[in-house]
Amino acid sequence: MKTVLLDNQPITPSKIVCIGRNYVDHISELGNEVPTEMVVFIKPNCAISTQLSSFHQEALHYEGELSFVYRGGKFVAVGFGLDLTKRQLQTELKAKGLPWERAKSFRGGAVFSQFVSITTIDDTLSLELTIDNTLTQAGGVSLMLYKPEKIIEQLLQFIDLNDGDIVMTGTPKGVGVIKAGAVFDAKVIQGDKTLVTASWLAD
Repeated sequence: MKTVLLDNQPITPSKIVCIGRNYVDHISELGNEVPTEMVVFIKPNCAISTQLSSFHQEALHYEGELSFVYRGGKFVAVGFGLDLTKRQLQTELKAKGLPWERAKSFRGGAVFSQFVSITTIDDTLSLELTIDNTLTQAGGVSLMLYKPEKIIEQLLQFIDLNDGDIVMTGTPKGVGVIKAGAVFDAKVIQGDKTLVTASWLAD
């Protein structure tokens, strides 16, 4: 089973629960409709990786996301996650009304920074993703359609969240193709404080 680091200690999530279409600008950039209910899909533990790949059967797209560790009924830690997507395959599956898992839940399809404990989640909690020194994605809780507390509430209506599970909360606008050799620098910020940084070289 794959692990992530929480306060420099390994934990083993049983699954990764992902919230789709949670930022209006991202919905618009992909030409999707604003959902009437929260969009949810799941990645397995084997999707967890620290290596950023640009290709897995087809070119991969990145989606930077605020990601949280769940424990004891709440989110207790935050990190930066990259939801990797086979966009061409996803588009084909969506056109046929089929599930997205083949485009989202593949091995290595969820790349994470370390996670750090937090005591509060507010509208100042946000992310920044810079690719080759160009700010590419920025956004956070203030722009979410479903904020973290609401996400937990709705998820627990129909699935169990186990301690250590990760919830990825959607991506701001600015997604795109991962180019081999590109340098991804990620940051999680709360107010004027940087909580997490991470860097990946795409292979």
